[in-house]
Amino acid sequence: MREWMEYAAAWVGLKLLGLLPRPAARFVGAAFAAAAYALRAPLRRAALFNLRLAFPEWSEAQRRRVVRSMIRQVGWMAGEFSQFPKYTRENIERVVILDGFENFDAARRQGKGVLFLTGHMSAWELAPFAQALYGYPLHFLARPVANPRVDALINAYRCRCGNQPIEKNRAARAVLKVLAEGGTVGILSDHNAVLEESVFVDFFGIPASTTSGLARIALRTGAAVVPGFLFWDETSRKYRLRFEPAIAIARTGDEEADVIENTARFTRAIEDYIRAHPGQWLWVHKRWKTRPPGEKAIYPF
Repeated sequence: MREWMEYAAAWVGLKLLGLLPRPAARFVGAAFAAAAYALRAPLRRAALFNLRLAFPEWSEAQRRRVVRSMIRQVGWMAGEFSQFPKYTRENIERVVILDGFENFDAARRQGKGVLFLTGHMSAWELAPFAQALYGYPLHFLARPVANPRVDALINAYRCRCGNQPIEKNRAARAVLKVLAEGGTVGILSDHNAVLEESVFVDFFGIPASTTSGLARIALRTGAAVVPGFLFWDETSRKYRLRFEPAIAIARTGDEEADVIENTARFTRAIEDYIRAHPGQWLWVHKRWKTRPPGEKAIYPF
């Protein structure tokens, strides 16, 4: 019964939000995000604590401004998600501008597949959707939502334009198959990883447990790793999906050293974008939760 109630609430919420004009949907989404943040003390603690770690030189007022911007971005994403059925190849340019597409295209033409390195920036769900509407659908790694009916609903929206999910818990074989066919796999690589699947690399100067899978796959397949991030551009009042040049892959013959070095390179690419757009990253996640063996916990809550 609970699964059905959660599904019904999600379905009704998305449909009602989708009936609104885009500006209204974004406004309502931002209002709900602000309310959720206000009611969830753990989110508030994590966001401000993370910002103190990442930007110790900032004032508390600066950090709170960034948090307010983050909340607005997440709310806008909810509004955008509800509008997916309205977006087409003909109108997507009013919402998302591609920037640096030649970098992605050059990597794609190498024929070994593309690993699209990205993070939880701005309306991140919009990035692969827009890319598909522009004619370049991809597979994306996603951890299933606990409620399978809600998970199916979310994926129905995500996959309207040809994108395909790969369950994160059983990804390796599927990812290798897509790359062997010259396809693209999108991977969010900016969250804490469990110890068994990670290496520690610096993130804002603090060792962070980071998935090693992306580096291992790149080394094994020769696929290009292209950083790409969606961010809100206040000047144009549109989102920009920016593709950076493929990251050079270290190959010294020492596999474990190469995995660490390449993971560090990928993580620096993510950090650079967060530093450029701090109000557009998801600061509520406990990025430094997993610690090296023997090291005490960073988070006191």
